Amino acid sequence: MNIVGKQWIKIFKTDITRYNNFCILGKVLTYKSAFSLDKLYPTSNLKIFTPTFFPEDPNAKFTGHIPIKELDITYSRSSGAGGQHVNRTNSKVDVRFRLKDATWLSDEIKQKLLEQHQNKLSKGGYLIVKSEITRSQQLNLADALEKLRKLIWDAAKPPKEISPESVEYKRKLALKAARQRLFEKRRLSEKRQSRLPPRIDF
Repeated sequence: MNIVGKQWIKIFKTDITRYNNFCILGKVLTYKSAFSLDKLYPTSNLKIFTPTFFPEDPNAKFTGHIPIKELDITYSRSSGAGGQHVNRTNSKVDVRFRLKDATWLSDEIKQKLLEQHQNKLSKGGYLIVKSEITRSQQLNLADALEKLRKLIWDAAKPPKEISPESVEYKRKLALKAARQRLFEKRRLSEKRQSRLPPRIDF
């Protein structure tokens, strides 16, 4: 190899070394948010960090914030499709909390959740939300939290005010249904009477 070729190889190696050192220095000096994935999920056990939350309206019944520390989150094998993958990872997510002990919910919301979702309550009084729609543990956890948030939002909504027109319309529908029921009963009664043999008095 001639002198020119050796010089080019030397320059090329120097550039690569500088580039690697620059990349390593850049990774160290780069800014990472407090909500970056490596900080939110530092290990495979999915240890979740809940940032400090300040509600916009402190008097609101529910602000949308769910404290992770107040929840009991467990993972298990998924029962859905996925081949051998479902037998190797704990992708199914089970989120639960004791409804009576939830200090982050108002008494009114807890009472509505108790009335509306009896089938989601265990014998110990735990409200249970499950998710296994994907093969990813993180996505299933996000889906379960979104389901729980929607349940609480629906319970926090004020009851709809029924207008007088709607009340009158429902009354007319009920009256019409009662008349139709009586008409059918009368028609069936007359049909049975017509099938009876004539009575002959001596």
